[in-house]
Amino acid sequence: MIDQFHRIKRLPPYVFAEVNRLKAEARARGADIIDLGMGNPDLPVPKHILDKLTETVGKPRTDRYSASKGIPGLLRAQASYYGRRFGVKIKPETQVVATLGSKEGFANMAQAITAPGDVVLVPNPSYPIHAFGFLMAGGVIRSVPAEPTPDYFVALERAIIHSIPKPIAVVVCYPANPTSCTASLDFYRDLVQFAKKHDIIILSDLAYAEVYFDDAAPPPSVLQVPGAMDVTVEFTSMSKTFSMAGWRMGFAVGNERLLAALARVKSYLDYGAYTPIQVAAAAALNGPDDCIKEMRGTYKRRRDVLVESFGNAGWDFPPPEASMFAWVKVPEPYTALGALEFSKLLVEKAHVAVAPGMGFGEHGEGYVRIALVENEQRIRQAARSIKRFLAQGSETMHNVIPIRDTGTG
Repeated sequence: MIDQFHRIKRLPPYVFAEVNRLKAEARARGADIIDLGMGNPDLPVPKHILDKLTETVGKPRTDRYSASKGIPGLLRAQASYYGRRFGVKIKPETQVVATLGSKEGFANMAQAITAPGDVVLVPNPSYPIHAFGFLMAGGVIRSVPAEPTPDYFVALERAIIHSIPKPIAVVVCYPANPTSCTASLDFYRDLVQFAKKHDIIILSDLAYAEVYFDDAAPPPSVLQVPGAMDVTVEFTSMSKTFSMAGWRMGFAVGNERLLAALARVKSYLDYGAYTPIQVAAAAALNGPDDCIKEMRGTYKRRRDVLVESFGNAGWDFPPPEASMFAWVKVPEPYTALGALEFSKLLVEKAHVAVAPGMGFGEHGEGYVRIALVENEQRIRQAARSIKRFLAQGSETMHNVIPIRDTGTG
């Protein structure tokens, strides 16, 4: 019955569900599964944020309905963050909307701007909501490369020429989920120029702005480009920066006309996040950045341990420059199986869970995403299990029938 509904029929099978089912079954049998699949932060929320939350909870005024687009203090705090971090001047009253996480922001922006049949350019592989938010809104997705190389703009030009109707928007995500690619300010300058030339909207996902490593420059915002505000909305999230994933707190920042459309859609759908959460989120944005540096250091240590220990296990891959993920090729001799079957084998034989790349689009086939959501000891434990698994490769492969499921759209 459920698959007879129009919007449900447009959604492919949830690839991660098979891995999740195997994880649940293995845990029910008492297996210790090391879960590196979902990007679910395990770090504690900084104390000053929790203190502000508990200070605000239970007051009669804060238990009422809140403000759908965000309370004024929170909008000012996000505008101040953009000024400090990116040097971008933001009008809090008209150029910021608080969202229930960046995922909800993307989905509701799709509802606000998409007419049936509208074409949107989306990187492939990419975070699923980037595509499926528009599919659920009645749009049509055209895939473009995920990496910010010169070929990216060749693909964009080709998409403009060959898409009917002409695309209305292009989605970008850097640092990227899942690939961990980063983009330069020069890339964004070219992107803004392209968008203005072809009269299309830029929707930028900057959820991992603060998760970067080594001597890399802090990831820029597309809004740093002069004139970007004319064509851009950028989405950020407090989930990774402050380990507030379950709090569902994010932002859309940018063009006033587009944000007014988003705010209007939201006004029909929600009353905003719980007021104490918004107050605590403002305290996070206005507070000290020591906790951000500590978070960054923790993920860097985990990344270094992951790359070293998995390399010693026989699974070599380059260290990601940013984000809380590594995007790695399925190792030999398992490439012929595909990412999904390999991921299922890892759960069954090594008790390690990763995310199959095809869950992020068909061009993610042959890759898996590994999240830095376990401590160094657990990552080393996972590496030891994977080393044993890879050493048994020939024996394991003998009993496995390759199954490919590319139903991700």
